[in-house]
Amino acid sequence: MQAQIQALLAAREGGIEGAERGTTGPKMEVATPAIFNGEAGKVGGFITACRLFLRMKLRGETVEEQIQWVLSYVQGGLADVWKENVMEEMESGEVEYESAEEFLASLKKEFGGGEEESIKAAELRKLEQGGRTMEEFVQEFKQAARESGYEGRPLVEEFK
Repeated sequence: MQAQIQALLAAREGGIEGAERGTTGPKMEVATPAIFNGEAGKVGGFITACRLFLRMKLRGETVEEQIQWVLSYVQGGLADVWKENVMEEMESGEVEYESAEEFLASLKKEFGGGEEESIKAAELRKLEQGGRTMEEFVQEFKQAARESGYEGRPLVEEFK
């Protein structure tokens, strides 16, 4: 009985410490992003996975530590060359990011550019409900719309 009370008190103190650090509840598991090798079609998913992990697990870390964490998942192909350049620019003081979000925007600009937007716009134009429920279709449409660059009336015209 005494051991159970001690365990509850320890858990409570851990919860209080966690609340002071900005986290609440039990430690949650968060998936890490897949390795990103520079493929334009995968940059959006990579950035989304990084944002989620940064917000849930690395919120209290410095911007530099957050960026270094993201860079640790950038490997292979053209991504290696870009990563090396970014690291050299940061170390020499040529570039300084105010936030991890600013860094992720530069990554998206470098690897997503207009090509990813064009691909997503084409996917959006082909999207149909088919055998899915309306809820499933609307969620997929919203995702495709966010990534397509479409807004306003042209976006409404694509909803079918």
